[in-house]
Amino acid sequence: MPRTCFIFNPTAGTGRRADFLTLLARQFGSEASGDYVLCPTEGPGHATELARTAAQAGCRVVVAVGGDGTVNEVGCGLLHQEGTAMGIVPRGSGNGLARHLKVPLNLGAALRRLRQPAFSRMDVGTLNGRPFFCTAGLGFDARVSQQFALAGSRGLSTYLRVTVQEYQTFEPVPVVVETNGLTLHTDCYVLAFANASQYGNNAYIAPNADLQDGLLDMCLMDALPPWRAVQVVLGMALGTLPRTGGAAYSHTRSATVRAATPIGCHADGDYLGHATEFEIGLLPLALEVAV
Repeated sequence: MPRTCFIFNPTAGTGRRADFLTLLARQFGSEASGDYVLCPTEGPGHATELARTAAQAGCRVVVAVGGDGTVNEVGCGLLHQEGTAMGIVPRGSGNGLARHLKVPLNLGAALRRLRQPAFSRMDVGTLNGRPFFCTAGLGFDARVSQQFALAGSRGLSTYLRVTVQEYQTFEPVPVVVETNGLTLHTDCYVLAFANASQYGNNAYIAPNADLQDGLLDMCLMDALPPWRAVQVVLGMALGTLPRTGGAAYSHTRSATVRAATPIGCHADGDYLGHATEFEIGLLPLALEVAV
C-alpha cells in the first residue's frame, strides 16, 4: 500500500477539481509512482469506508480532501485504527478543523506540508454515538445546518443568507442539561459542544477550546434577541465571544440533554435530525493527525 491515501470529494468546493489534481501531481508526482493512491468518493459515507480500508491495508496517512463533512467521514473511518493518521487538504465551505489545526487553505501549501508532516493526537467528541472532531450542537446552529444543506449552493454568502432567514422564525426549546454533577433547567437557542475553536470561516464559537485537553467547551445561549445577536456575531468574528456575555461557558467530559420537544442537532455541520434525548461524550486523544 502507498504511504499516503488521498480521499477526494469531487463535489467539495466550487470549480476547483482540476486545480487539486494538477497540484497533487506537481507535489507528489503521478499516481503511477506508487507513492500515493487517489480514491474519489461516490456518495455519503463512502469516505469512511475508504479510510478504514486504507488504514487496514497499512497506509500511514489518509488525507481528507474536501470540507468538514469529508473530514468527519475520514476521521470516523480512522478511529481505533492505530498507525494511521488523518491529514487534511481543505476544499470546503468552512474548513473548521483545518483552520484550527492551522492547515494552509492554499491547496499547494497544504499538499507541501503533507510531504513531511508532523504527527500529534487529538480528542474526539461524540453526540449520541456519532463522532465529531470540530463542533456539535443543538438548536439554531443545527437548523442553519439543515437549511444550508438544502440551499442548493455552498459558500459563505449562502451560509449568511440562511442564517439571517432562519433567525427570523427560530424559537428556543426548554431543555434539561446534566453535566459535572449539576442539573440545569434552561431554554436552548444554541447549545454547542466544541472540541475545536470554531464552526468554520473563522467563526469562533469557543476560542479557548483545546483539541488535547480532554474536555469539551460547552457554550449555551438561552435566547438571542437582536441586541445579543449583534454581540454574538461580533464576538464570534473577533474571537472574543466569552468576554461579551452573549453566551455562558463551561467545560465537560460528558453531558446528558433532554428537550421538552424534538430539537435539531448537528455534528461538524452535518444535520443529523431531531430528537429529545442526547448523550455527549469525549474520546481522549483518540485520533492521530498529520499536519
